[in-house]
Amino acid sequence: MNKTFYHFILKYRAVKVRDEISKFANDVYDDHSFPKGSSDYHEISSYLELNGQYLSSMSVFDEAWEIYLSDEIK
Repeated sequence: MNKTFYHFILKYRAVKVRDEISKFANDVYDDHSFPKGSSDYHEISSYLELNGQYLSSMSVFDEAWEIYLSDEIK
């Protein structure tokens, strides 16, 4: 994969939150401890389970991860 998950998710940041993924992207941007250099699902999901209090549900991350994978395959 060429792009880290962090760099991928930033394209969903929005001034006005449109959906759960854009809210997640805004929160990730504000989380200075987020593993910005990672493209590893298990590392990021473990981090979010321990530190992602801003994430309403892990299913939001899973949905974003699926988009990330399909985006990176193109």
